[in-house]
Amino acid sequence: MHVVIHLDADCVAAAAARLVGDALRATPDLAIALPTGRTAIPFYRALVRRHQAGRADFARATTFNLDELAGVGAGDAGSYAEFMREHLFDHVNLKPSRRHLFDGRARQPGHELMRIETEIARAGGLDLAVLGIGGNGHIAFNEPGRALVARSHVARLDASSRRANAHLFGRRLARVPKRALTMGVATILSARRVVLVATGAGKARVVRRALTGPVTTALPASLLQTHPDVVILLDRAAASGLPGASGPGLTITRRE
Repeated sequence: MHVVIHLDADCVAAAAARLVGDALRATPDLAIALPTGRTAIPFYRALVRRHQAGRADFARATTFNLDELAGVGAGDAGSYAEFMREHLFDHVNLKPSRRHLFDGRARQPGHELMRIETEIARAGGLDLAVLGIGGNGHIAFNEPGRALVARSHVARLDASSRRANAHLFGRRLARVPKRALTMGVATILSARRVVLVATGAGKARVVRRALTGPVTTALPASLLQTHPDVVILLDRAAASGLPGASGPGLTITRRE
């Protein structure tokens, strides 16, 4: 795992956007899994700027969102489909037919989950997965547990995950769905490269545990330690719990 520590959240966002732009240039038909959440907003802002400067071309790319809250879909306030439209899709040249998102309103969730897995396979697999990390160590909506579902599935959300999404529903926790459609950890780890982005002191403890602690389903992000090509982009605050120097399996570069 290669950890790159930047000064602040804006520098992390710029680094993540640069990495995606470089990947698009190297592989124009890139298949990429994309996150939502507050950490993703400055990342998408930087990626849009990069696109406007001619350094991120989405014309041949294919995107797959990591997850969607159950019961909501395109056009619904609070849906991740609307989040993506607002922060990325309306601002880049990504064809609608190449945007793949879970439909949280699907009447047959099992078919919807299989649809996404099939589309990933048709794209030749994921070239790149960009992730955030939850305060409880989840990636996508793979919540901590004794066991994890390998492929796309309907997940029951932890209370902490629902609280983190309350801002999308007028800060009314009772309105936040209790379930979500999500890529499984095996689907995510099948990506040829994984990038994890985390910022803020509030993520320092879980980042340290995920990168230096035991690999366990009780902390799903720790499973990234098993992947052969992972880049971790952190700001100084999120990296504050890490060792001061590189260690076995962990290469640390500081660009502060």
